[in-house]
Amino acid sequence: MSGATTRNGEADIPAFRQVMGHPGPLWMLFMAEFWERFAFYGIRWALVLYIVAQFHGGDAGGQGAANLTYGSFLALVYAGALFGGYIADRVLGYQRSILIGAVFMASGLFAMAIPDPDVFKFGLATIIVGNGLFKPNISTMVGKLYGLSDPRRDSGFTIFYMGINIGALIAPVLTQLLAQKVFGSDAMPDYKIVFITAGIGMLISLFWFAVGRRTLKGIGAPAPEAMSYWRIAQVTLGALLTIPVAYFLLAVGAQRLQVVLTVLFIGLAVMLMIEGVKGGKVTRDKVIAMLIIFSFNILFWMFFEQAGSSFTFLANDIVNRDLGGFIFPTAWFQSVNSVAIIALAPLLALLWIVMAKRNINPSIPRKFGLGLIGNALAFGLLIYALSNLVGLDNKIPFWTLFMVYVIQSVGELCLSPIGLSMVTKLAPTRLVGLGMGGWFLSTGIGNNLSGIFASHVSGESGLSVASALSGYTFGFWSLLGAGVLLFLIAPLINKLMHGVK
Repeated sequence: MSGATTRNGEADIPAFRQVMGHPGPLWMLFMAEFWERFAFYGIRWALVLYIVAQFHGGDAGGQGAANLTYGSFLALVYAGALFGGYIADRVLGYQRSILIGAVFMASGLFAMAIPDPDVFKFGLATIIVGNGLFKPNISTMVGKLYGLSDPRRDSGFTIFYMGINIGALIAPVLTQLLAQKVFGSDAMPDYKIVFITAGIGMLISLFWFAVGRRTLKGIGAPAPEAMSYWRIAQVTLGALLTIPVAYFLLAVGAQRLQVVLTVLFIGLAVMLMIEGVKGGKVTRDKVIAMLIIFSFNILFWMFFEQAGSSFTFLANDIVNRDLGGFIFPTAWFQSVNSVAIIALAPLLALLWIVMAKRNINPSIPRKFGLGLIGNALAFGLLIYALSNLVGLDNKIPFWTLFMVYVIQSVGELCLSPIGLSMVTKLAPTRLVGLGMGGWFLSTGIGNNLSGIFASHVSGESGLSVASALSGYTFGFWSLLGAGVLLFLIAPLINKLMHGVK
């Protein structure tokens, strides 16, 4: 099929071959994102454990510092999307931005395998820069495959989100086996193999997209005035010069970084509002609605991202992982979320379509409210376990943390893929990439706060039953209150969205 195009409100959409009811390029983007997420989640379980073991001599007192580094790293990974989206929108185009980002991410992952604290942080900084160019732009391109009124749009983003989670499922299992069974032991994991394996995964993502991008039929390609290779050189040089900046922001501490992120968020909001005002009342109102949702997104990720920080120490030290003689690896808890997403995402995607046909599909704000309440219920289970189920060994049952990840996953499915789709619908047409960057920046702010919160939960001597109970109780009430509030103000937000579903 070729030639004919349809309007999506932004640009002409080529007539793609349909595969399983969706445009063919969706599946290419699915696999490119699969390998990128394989790389990212391959190191996620190991980061805080490696920092404590390698740079703090295994002392539990290093947990607080590890949590802060983890939160700051994630925050900058997502904040970098703000600049990557702008570069793709205005300078380089989406396809080339993705390719350059993949090269930087692979380089950073391989650098992390060198056991030196400064090189390790420079590796993290390189990943931050590369991810900023990669992550928002591949998500934006998914939206460009569909018309704004296409009922398959949310379903397409949910399928794309499954690619993220299949990669996130396989990566911790494989890298843990390599680090603790093949090249190392449970007592002395070989963490460098984790980073090397992740780097190889990122190279596969790079190759997959480089070969498959021709199926996009020009979507995401540079504008005619941006075809010059000189622009590629400029962006590459700018990315290289940004690495020391990212390294500095990692080093200044999470509290100071929070100030920087807040200033960035305010600046982004101003830019989007200016564009919204220029576009008229409807465009302005849509931007306001989007920014309100961004604020609730911050709170969701502040507590959700305990999964890679305080929950890791909880799993390692306070959860009974003995399953009849088999010790469930701490790393594998990182895959529980992905198993739940893979199992539930098709059902939820189908549910949204069925409810839409019957005109009872929850609005975007109410889906977000469900996400927050789902996250709250997970913390409620932890409160119960830490209050009533602590055994003589001072540990809680395995099933409790397992189910915490499952319940969080349901909340995530109500929020995260819907958020990606929301941005492509509400952001001003000329700044969709910047709007996607704003989505990831709000996620990044939440991640930085997650590190600060996790550091507080761990305290100076490491995570304990008492400190976990106190911190997670705060998380429960914060999430529940926000979810209820969002349900109450949903009609106001819907009015600002002017019919966007």
